[in-house]
Amino acid sequence: MNVLIDQQDVEIRDAVRQFLSAECPTSLARSAENTVQGHSVELWKKFCELGWAGIALATESGGQGLSLTSMGVVMEEVGRHIAPLPFHSTIIPALVLSRHGTAKQKALLPGIASGDTLLSFAVQEGSGEWWPDSAQTIAQRSGEALVLNGRKHFVDGFASSATCMVVVRVISEHGEDEGISCVLVHTNAPGIRNETLAPTAKDSQGVIDFLDVHVSADAIVGGGISAARMLTDYATAFSVSLLEGAARRTMEMAVAYVKQREAFGQAIGAFQVIQHMAADMLNAVDGTQLLVHEAIWLLDHGFPAEVEISQAKAFANEKCLMVARMAQQFHGGIGFIAEFDLNLWYRRITSWALRYGTTYEHRARVARALLDTEGEVRLGMPQFLPEAAV
Repeated sequence: MNVLIDQQDVEIRDAVRQFLSAECPTSLARSAENTVQGHSVELWKKFCELGWAGIALATESGGQGLSLTSMGVVMEEVGRHIAPLPFHSTIIPALVLSRHGTAKQKALLPGIASGDTLLSFAVQEGSGEWWPDSAQTIAQRSGEALVLNGRKHFVDGFASSATCMVVVRVISEHGEDEGISCVLVHTNAPGIRNETLAPTAKDSQGVIDFLDVHVSADAIVGGGISAARMLTDYATAFSVSLLEGAARRTMEMAVAYVKQREAFGQAIGAFQVIQHMAADMLNAVDGTQLLVHEAIWLLDHGFPAEVEISQAKAFANEKCLMVARMAQQFHGGIGFIAEFDLNLWYRRITSWALRYGTTYEHRARVARALLDTEGEVRLGMPQFLPEAAV
């Protein structure tokens, strides 16, 4: 396993960084906050024209056919520039469709790669649990249709998406539980109500009510619980890429500041306590990057990656937030002012760290893999989780 990116991915990273440095100033991130769509339509159009929206989709679906690692590199740059793009919310369900979707459902993929179609996905409910097994939203079979009832919380990008992938519990006409599945639902279907939230990141999140929403039975995505777990694992892994990119940028901003800010006749970066904090910041962002690269590599090669994904997310939730807070401390009082650009990164890191599973949820999954799996634990080897543990 080589978790370091190759030359092709270095070139992809540099190209995305150059593009976003030119096209995504902080003023654009501010202007996208609290808007209905939560993203920049013009930036998304340019982003898609360069082929990055479908970077990991197959060429026959209009994508670039590159690796998940390449997509992770792009996601890191989106996080680095806090780019207001619906990339994460759209590409994650698209990847699930590419593996588990029917031919009709896969017809959505070329529109996703071109940027003409936006997707969203809905997992969490009132309990706040991230895992699909906790779903209580019901999809009741009724002849050739499904009738959805339930409420989903913390759904990103629903207002601007055309279709939402909803994790549901399918119930037969006779009341039998058929298990967990993903269902594609048109976001403008009758019976849907979207309550807009105001997260710390000030992006587009909502609470979605499904009140007797009728969809065709062929809206069920294949794969059942496997598709739902793929959805949550991919969403988690690539959210770590966003976190790492944003945290690394705050570290760089902080280091640049302490090199030129003077106190007692010298740059404050010369003080040992500042140097120790900077070293901790570097360890945090590099550690996050290595952990998520390992998890994505395993996903890319078809190996079990549940433990590695949860290791990366639990680590990133704490360490990336630590980096953002230290960056504020480096800047002193100005680092806490809303009008100061660093605050944009801090708010997003704070909000993203709470999404796609808390630190405690992911630590619990790692613990279950270590303690509830028979046989010796071999560090660095994929761990197979028991069905009931995920």
